[in-house]
Amino acid sequence: MDSALIVSGEKGIAYFTEVLTSASFGDIVGVSTAGEARRLLIERDFDICIVNAPLSDEHGARLAESTAERGTIGVILCVRAEHFDEISAKVEDYGVVTVSKPLSRALFWNALKLTMATHRRMQSMQSENRRLVQKLEDIRVVDRAKCMLISYLSMSESEAHKYIEKQAMDKRLTKREIAERILKTYEN
Repeated sequence: MDSALIVSGEKGIAYFTEVLTSASFGDIVGVSTAGEARRLLIERDFDICIVNAPLSDEHGARLAESTAERGTIGVILCVRAEHFDEISAKVEDYGVVTVSKPLSRALFWNALKLTMATHRRMQSMQSENRRLVQKLEDIRVVDRAKCMLISYLSMSESEAHKYIEKQAMDKRLTKREIAERILKTYEN
């Protein structure tokens, strides 16, 4: 279930809620000020944020920028047509999708689909990044354990490698778990 934060006046919240509900969003929260939005964004995560500028306490472009900087959240900024080029140029480097008002349902729908596709791609890339960082850390731990085996048991690098692999298979543990046990034994 996708979640959305709408930052707008009452009419905008009603309009965007209707569109998002038809797009199968189940968790939709609407607030009327940038301050409320910032507090909510500290407390929880959303998949997308729609900022309908101007807001009662600020324009909304800075809110869109700071929200987009948070990570994988997709941000749509709705601005008046006369300000579109200027504001779009400022926020596009942050990954904010800008649409001009008055909004047609088709234009907003396209912006929503683009934002959600980008959001999912970013989540996938972030997940892959976490997996690769974990793999790198595992390799570092195993390499440190091999160094311990080489220095304390006079094994060659390939013998240490084979020893860790065999222990992992025999004990049905990961190579990292075996390496951590070796490190615990020889580092104390």
